[in-house]
Amino acid sequence: MMLRWLKPYLPHGLVGRTVLSLLVPVVTLLVVVSVVFVQRHFEGVTEQMVETVAREIRVLHETGDEGLAEALGISIATLPDTALPVRDMRRWYDFTGSIIIQEMRELFPDLERVVLRNDRDVVLYFSRADGVMEMTIGRRHVSARRPHLLFVNLMVAGGLMTLISFVYLRAQLRPITELAEAAEAFGRGSHMPYRPKGATEVRAAGRAFVEMRARIERQIEQRTLMLSGVSHDMRTPLTRLRLGLAMIDEAEAAPMLRDVDDMQRLLDGFLDFARGAQEGEPEPVDPVALVRQVVADMRRSAVDVVLSETEGAGEVALRPLAIRRAVENLITNAVRYGTRAEVSVWLGSKVLRIRVEDDGPGIPLESREEALRPFTRLEPARNQNRGTGVGLGLSIVIDVARAHGGTLRLGDSERLGGLCADIVIAR
Repeated sequence: MMLRWLKPYLPHGLVGRTVLSLLVPVVTLLVVVSVVFVQRHFEGVTEQMVETVAREIRVLHETGDEGLAEALGISIATLPDTALPVRDMRRWYDFTGSIIIQEMRELFPDLERVVLRNDRDVVLYFSRADGVMEMTIGRRHVSARRPHLLFVNLMVAGGLMTLISFVYLRAQLRPITELAEAAEAFGRGSHMPYRPKGATEVRAAGRAFVEMRARIERQIEQRTLMLSGVSHDMRTPLTRLRLGLAMIDEAEAAPMLRDVDDMQRLLDGFLDFARGAQEGEPEPVDPVALVRQVVADMRRSAVDVVLSETEGAGEVALRPLAIRRAVENLITNAVRYGTRAEVSVWLGSKVLRIRVEDDGPGIPLESREEALRPFTRLEPARNQNRGTGVGLGLSIVIDVARAHGGTLRLGDSERLGGLCADIVIAR
């Protein structure tokens, strides 16, 4: 609950989250080890070395022996008061410098300044009656050399181990990524070759996916064959009926011919539903040009439909025949239950939206989910005077949308007052 604000900044992918889970403990361990080592090693060692040098400095203060100073590697010079630095000096990354300054000031009350400009020397300034005494001591006498190398070595070792772990984890996560890609492709209607591999759990999930995909494909194939066979076999008796009716009186045959036409239309709907959204392979298509052509063809068939608005340009991987059938179904439904239809296309950087609006009675909110089911006809909510259908129009549309990784959304048309149907597909 307290870390919700951090959630938007965390990685969303499995690889990113795994790498973060790996880096956080590694970095934390490096920081803890570094702090403990500095406190227990650098501080303690530096304090002992400073105390040892302090005894040598006291001896030099008492004896003033220049030969002894030279033997100890300490140089002494007397400078004017103006040569005294303004303040103590050390580099910001000098970890042991602060300890040296603190210890020297505790051991020598008359110490004025401590200057650590580099890794070689420690310069001490003492007040004297005749000026300022400058005492230069080798840095190696008061602290361990190059203490920052500890952190460099820790970072290099930690980075190397992180890289090795990342390569190993990436190899372990690759089968999961391939499984996700195969599942996403199957959801879009494509059959991506996939072979289960990886850890035992991933292999089990992969085998379950392959078996599930095979069962679904068999069911789709059986449904297609059944509906196609029934529809094909019924065309022959319908043709004989049509020929027989042509031989009798036209006035008497007219009602029966209408029944035959209705049966023919129902069979065509069955065939469209049987073909589903798997017709053809996805290819780069200009959706604006495709919808414009569909609207032009419908207008030539005396359908009151216009392409009211288009926005965006580019190509999207689509099945042209399936998208064409879906848009035609929406337009047909619109003019069947209303008087006119308007189509608009919006193509963004991530989403394609094809909208069809009508001026009919629309579909109540509580009935929209039911309207998307196959063989469902909501005649009380729509206009029965406009004719009836088999109830597969919206089912075909939503199948096409889902096969492209999208969906079909039903709403109210603000422009015309009827139904607003959106085919939304991710690019």
